[in-house]
Parts: sequence; structure tokens; C-alpha cells
Amino acid sequence: MIYSNSFILLANSPSSVVNFRLDLIKAIQTKGQQVHVACPGILSAAHERLLLQELGVQVHHIPMSRAGLNPFADLRTCWALWHLMRHIKPVRVLGYTIKPVIWGSLAAFLARVPQRFALISGLGYAFVEGGAVSKKRALVKRAAQFLYRLALNRCQRVFFQNPDDEALFRELGILKKATPSTVVKGSGVNLTHFAPAPLPEKPAFLLIARLLIDKGVREYAQAAERLKAQYPEARFMLVGYLDENPESIKQDELDRWVEGGFIDYLGKLSDVRPAMAQASVFVLPSYREGTPRSVLEALAIGRAVITTDTPGCRETVIDGENGFLVQPKSVDELAIAMEKLIQNPQQVKAMGEVSLHRAREEFDVHKVNAVMLQNMQL
Repeated sequence: MIYSNSFILLANSPSSVVNFRLDLIKAIQTKGQQVHVACPGILSAAHERLLLQELGVQVHHIPMSRAGLNPFADLRTCWALWHLMRHIKPVRVLGYTIKPVIWGSLAAFLARVPQRFALISGLGYAFVEGGAVSKKRALVKRAAQFLYRLALNRCQRVFFQNPDDEALFRELGILKKATPSTVVKGSGVNLTHFAPAPLPEKPAFLLIARLLIDKGVREYAQAAERLKAQYPEARFMLVGYLDENPESIKQDELDRWVEGGFIDYLGKLSDVRPAMAQASVFVLPSYREGTPRSVLEALAIGRAVITTDTPGCRETVIDGENGFLVQPKSVDELAIAMEKLIQNPQQVKAMGEVSLHRAREEFDVHKVNAVMLQNMQL
């Protein structure tokens, strides 16, 4: 078979490609590769499609349900990806997020794509530990482990965004010893796009996330309710959207937070920089992440960060230096950490300076992409 000088990037949404992978796409293009992006809904997402096409990227719609568990629909996704790869004949394929990783890697193997790569950008709600586990979640976890094992061991290399996820996949036997893996510093952050911004005069906190229970959104709201009563001048902002994920909070709960006057809900924003500039502290009480891009953006803008001592999150904060690490699901610890920074504005400023230094030294997107390209032999 004669292969084209092409690279296929597989994703689960057009917005994810534009928000998180544009710099990687440009880096791949500098190596002389024709980049193709395949994801659901790309042809109807006019803004994202036109932006990618202006960069010279070829886009392809793939039938894929982000959260569905229908095996027939997933096999249809795999077949569509196989058909696309047989047509394009790429040398390399990279998938990220669970379905593009699993079905993309298997399709690439069946289509005999020479170089197959996967990026584990987070493990999702099925892998979150602790507390009561529903039968559905237990079933999803078993299925995910089996499919990951089937797909990842047919890759030339697997990228992880934190060492805990890599260790877990090795420990569970999902990733065999013979399959190479590399840990990268998340998705990186573009330090030109996310530039330092002056701090606001009054204490203001911000959480940006899909409105999922596992993101710690509920704990943030409860901590905000406590603190707003004691510090009425403090502001507690929330940016994000309700999700089809089974662990999403419900509209009526969000409405109660807003009507209670302790959450300032800004909705879903296409550009989060103005909201970040209004905040003095960024908060992400997530139960587990790959490496949260929102935190990296907050570091680049020069903000203190409060996040959890959990996989992915703990890599972004040195406790007491550029923020605080708290235990997941602990409203008490979260509220105490937030109160410390309300009472100590000079510490907020000092921590923000350390965050900016860490962003420049460790999380520059160009440094992260250089590691990935080298490991993909580009």
C-alpha cells in the first residue's frame, strides 16, 4: 500500500479541536504533514470548520455519540473511521478522548495505518474512585478497561497527561509492558494568547468547567454560599454548561445557586480570558483530571489556584506556593483555603507570580508539542 503524507487527528467535538489542539495542528503542519481532522458535527460547526479549513486542514464528519453506550452505534463509528483511513491512507493517526482513542486506534490497526498514537487526556467519570459506585458506572468501567486494553496495545505509543494515569493503566494491565508510553505536561498553554492580567481590587473566585458533579462544582457552590454570608464583597463566578453526561448537575440546582445570590453564573463563554481577568483566584475542586487546561490558562494569566490533591490537578499546584491543594469532595477544606486568600490579598499576588513562572517554565504549549512530535517521529 502507498501511504499519503497525511496525519489524521481524531476528536469528539469541533470545539475541542479548536480550543485545545490548534497549536498541535500547526506544529504538525510545520513538519510537512497534510492534517485531517475527523470528529462528529464538524461540517455543521461553521466557525470551527472554516477556521480549520483556512489553516489548510481537511475536515471529515464521523458519526459518533460522545456519551452513548450503544454498541451498534460504536461499531458504526469504527467502520466509518476505517473507511476514512483506507481512503486517505495516512502515515499517522492520533486520537484523544475515550471514543476516538478506542475506535480510532482499532480502526487504524485494521486499516494498517503504520503509526498509531493515543492521548489519554483524562479518564472520565467511570474511573473516579471513592463513594458508592452504581451498577451502571461499574459496568462502564469494566467495558472501558477492556476496550482500552484492546485498542492501546495496538498503538506505537500512548501519551498520558499525568503520571498517575500512566501508573494506573500499567497497574490494571490495560497497557502492556511492551507498549511505550510518554507523560506530557497536559495540553500546554499558549502564553501569547493567555497573557498576564492585573488583579481585581476585591476578592473574586472563578471556576470554569462542564457542570459535572465530578468537577467539584457542587462543592464550589456550597463553599461560596458559606463565604458569601461572611464576606459579602467577595464574588464567586461560574463558567460552563450543563452536559449530557449522566453526572451533570441539573438546571434547577443551578437556578437555586443563582437565585441564592452566592453564584454569579456567566454561562458558556467562547473566550474565557475576560472572566479570568475579573478573578483573583481560580478554583477547580475536580475529583480527577488529565491535566486541566483551565488551570494552565489561569497560571498563564498569573492567578493563584485552589485545586484538589488528585491525579492531574496536583501537577499544577505546589501547595502553599502558587495556591493550595485540598482533598476532593471536602467543602470544609475548600472553604478554608478560599477564606485564607480572601484575608490575604498580598499572598494572592505572590502566588499569582509563581503561577506565571510555572506556566512559562513547564507548561508552554510549544514545549509540550515538541515532546509529542519527537515521540511521533516527526
